[in-house]
Amino acid sequence: MPVATNFNKRQQRRGLTRREILQSSFVGMGLLSIGGGLTACGGNGATRDGSGGTGRLSFPPLSTTPDANGLLIPQGFSSRVIAQANQVVGNTGFRWHTDPDGAAVFAAPDGGWVYASNREFLPGGVDAIRFDANGDIVDAYNILPGLLTRLNCGGGVTPWGTWMSGEEYDLGVIWECDPFDTTARNVTRWSGLGTFYHEAVAVDATTNTFYLTEDRPDGRFYRFVPDSANVGARPSETGKLQALRVLSSDDINAEGARGPWPVDWLDIPNPNPIGLLQGGILIGQTPTRHQVAETTAFNGGEGIWYQKNVVYFTTKGDKRVYALDVTAQTLEVLYDDASSQPDPVLDSVDNVVMTPGGDIVIVEDKTEANQQAVAIKTDGSIAAMVQLVDHEGSEVTGPAFSPDGRFFYFSSQRGPGNGKGTGTAGITYAVEGPWFQV
Repeated sequence: MPVATNFNKRQQRRGLTRREILQSSFVGMGLLSIGGGLTACGGNGATRDGSGGTGRLSFPPLSTTPDANGLLIPQGFSSRVIAQANQVVGNTGFRWHTDPDGAAVFAAPDGGWVYASNREFLPGGVDAIRFDANGDIVDAYNILPGLLTRLNCGGGVTPWGTWMSGEEYDLGVIWECDPFDTTARNVTRWSGLGTFYHEAVAVDATTNTFYLTEDRPDGRFYRFVPDSANVGARPSETGKLQALRVLSSDDINAEGARGPWPVDWLDIPNPNPIGLLQGGILIGQTPTRHQVAETTAFNGGEGIWYQKNVVYFTTKGDKRVYALDVTAQTLEVLYDDASSQPDPVLDSVDNVVMTPGGDIVIVEDKTEANQQAVAIKTDGSIAAMVQLVDHEGSEVTGPAFSPDGRFFYFSSQRGPGNGKGTGTAGITYAVEGPWFQV
């Protein structure tokens, strides 16, 4: 679009900093005044900041010395290991899974909460830890059996209080489970959400429309429109699966491309293709992402979040954060690593969580040892929240805040050991401190 192209040229001539560009995006999309929730990867706000503050992040710089758990955390904050692969969680008698990935927090009626976490391995499944109002562990249990599912990567929180867990392979589907179901019997396979290389899910609470990412170099960005929205409760499992198309002659993958671009949606004729996997490739019916050639490919869709009529999602292949305005039906690049200054604070994008004040928290998946959780604040500044030390080959996963805003949860998927812990390792942490402005 000429207007967007001219705007990008004006930015380049003026030499705007990445912070100025981000701040203009936040102001333009109304992010300085939005509200929402504190949950986790690929969710929408199911809980809220109860700290009495503004809901915007405000924390000290990271310490320069690792703490007892091998983490660099904000000065004055504290960390603890809440679970470790193949070890008993607290005094519960329940053994935690390996390869922890997407996760979310769910507020409990008694003032406590539950942290639900995917297992990205075979078998897969989802485990949960129950906390009391003080943040102490009181129980741990399975909520989605691993024998039913595999390679559970990302997911999302529903407005009706359940967890949607995505399988990351070409025959993958979305499973719904109840974070408070200690019997792991209340599970549903959502075939309507399509069969493909699922990553994460977000649900627009005003329409019960689902938005979904696909972690492939030529993956699509999908939405599912239920036949019966049933807003305020659970919608029907049947409906239309569609993929996004950008309506522009611009090369959206060009360095510096930003938008906004108008978009529309095209129906997927066969949302559940069947076939055999050979070498990780589907042999049989046409894969979901290849069925409608006019739809737009995104390079490795990852975390996703819905908040106040905007859907945010990340693409790891080109290290971008996108913002989809569901009212205007426009797509914009909110963050692009290629446009950042040398040695940026954020140089990898994966799972995402947002705060009530509109800050975007992104965790990294890269080969280097300095894996981080990073905040993109509404003023355009970028700051590291947590950094792993000597966890080369791992990744930071499952970011989530407790409902009261005191605890930030996350995992190192493979732990230390140069990535040799796949299928055997993984550590889940909690970092406590005054994360939010008073």
